[in-house]
Amino acid sequence: MTGEVRVEITTLLVSPVHAYEGRPGDGPAPDPEPVSRELVRVRGGLGLAGDRYCGRAAHRRAAVTVMAAESLDAVRDDLGLDAAPDAVDTRRNIILRGFPIDSLAALGRGGAGAVFVLDSGDGPVRFRAHRPAAPCRWMDVVLAPGAFRALRGRGGVRCEPLDDGVLRLGPATLTVLEPAVADEPLRARTPAP
Repeated sequence: MTGEVRVEITTLLVSPVHAYEGRPGDGPAPDPEPVSRELVRVRGGLGLAGDRYCGRAAHRRAAVTVMAAESLDAVRDDLGLDAAPDAVDTRRNIILRGFPIDSLAALGRGGAGAVFVLDSGDGPVRFRAHRPAAPCRWMDVVLAPGAFRALRGRGGVRCEPLDDGVLRLGPATLTVLEPAVADEPLRARTPAP
C-alpha cells in the first residue's frame, strides 16, 4: 500500500522505565508517572523525548514501536473478549488505526523496512521501519490469557525516527515513501568458461 492514507493516532506512550522486567507472574513494576500522552516529541535518530529507549545506542533502530489498533481488535475476536485490550498495556509507543503497520517491517534478515511519514498536523515526521515487534509472554498477564499467541505476526514494528517533530492524538496521515523490500535470494554461481 502506497500513497497518503488517513489514519487515527489512538494512543501515544512514553515510558521512562521498563515496567515489564522479571517474571510475568510477579506483575509489572509501577510507572513513576502516567505513560499516556496527548502529544510526543520525536527526536530524529534518538526516539521519543522522555522514553527509556531515547538516545540509547543499542536501541537506535528500535527506539519507537508502532502498532495497529486493529491488532487489538483481532486479539479481542480471537480470544472472545468483551472489549479490545487496553492499548497502553502493550507498551507500544504509537498505536494507530487505519493502516496495516506490520506490512512495513523488513522482509527477511537482509531486507530493508519501509520509510514512512506520519503527520498529525504539526508537520511530517519520517520513520524507517526495521524488524517486527514480537510480543512477549507479558501479554498473557497484562492483556488476557492467550494474547501472546494472538499477537504473533501483529505486534507492530520497531522503527527509527529520521526527523524531529511532534505527533498528536487524533486524525493523521501516513504516507509510505519507500516500501519494505526482501533480501535478495542467493544466486547460484555459474563457473566461468
